[in-house]
Amino acid sequence: MEGQGSYPPQGPSAPPHPPGPVLYAPNYYEAPPASAVDTYVPERSPAFYQQMQVAWMQAPAPIPNCPPGLEYLTMIDQIFVYQLFEFIEALTGFETKNKYELKNSMGQRVYFAVEESEFCNRLCCGANRAFSIKIMDNLNQTVLNLVRPLGCHSCWCPCLHHRMEVQAPPGTIIGYVVQEWNPCIPILSIQNEMSETILKIRGPCMQFSCCGDVNFKVLSKDESTVVGKISKKWTGLLREFFTDADNFGIQFPMDLDVKVKAVLIGACIMVDFFVL
Repeated sequence: MEGQGSYPPQGPSAPPHPPGPVLYAPNYYEAPPASAVDTYVPERSPAFYQQMQVAWMQAPAPIPNCPPGLEYLTMIDQIFVYQLFEFIEALTGFETKNKYELKNSMGQRVYFAVEESEFCNRLCCGANRAFSIKIMDNLNQTVLNLVRPLGCHSCWCPCLHHRMEVQAPPGTIIGYVVQEWNPCIPILSIQNEMSETILKIRGPCMQFSCCGDVNFKVLSKDESTVVGKISKKWTGLLREFFTDADNFGIQFPMDLDVKVKAVLIGACIMVDFFVL
């Protein structure tokens, strides 16, 4: 019979194709050339590529008696705060809204912080301006809110010193960062939600160091023991001279209360507005 022995059958005797998938003989299908596979790029939105550029720290499981989103802090004993460079601010000298990335020692982003403040307030009051800073996790949920009214960190205005309120979650106060009066050096008190002092932060007389870090010691309440430190990192002559975008490192004990760690993050932001 015509077509006998060939596959698929040929000629008028060939049965009609079944409704299911067509079966091919072995070695009938040829894969596309490797170059075609290598050059294929699926369409992605710009937001997809922007997200892929940032390595986020994996979210830990919820912990009892820990404010939502602060579980990250139970796993680390140091965190790095990077202020993002603003070209417009460097070009014009006008204060823009500060933005920060908070990363762990492996370079993974833990939080992202954005300032909310009025333009006239930034223009007229500079580093003494009132602001709120929202600190968000990788789900874009606000886990910390830092609120600081208008004040003055000059030693000549002791009645207008700064006091920052730390909320976690927003609306729930977990502590304060309070500037103490001192004619020579910056001193901050770390307080709990009852306004009771837990730790002290003492900085150097000169908050600027050429080609070196500036360290603020985190001390016990009686200032007899060094608990940790907040360090302003040297970022290079050009960046130090033309911008106020600073980088910081915070070190604290691993077993420190997670709420106190969160207040220390607020203290680091406060220090950023103090240093030159």
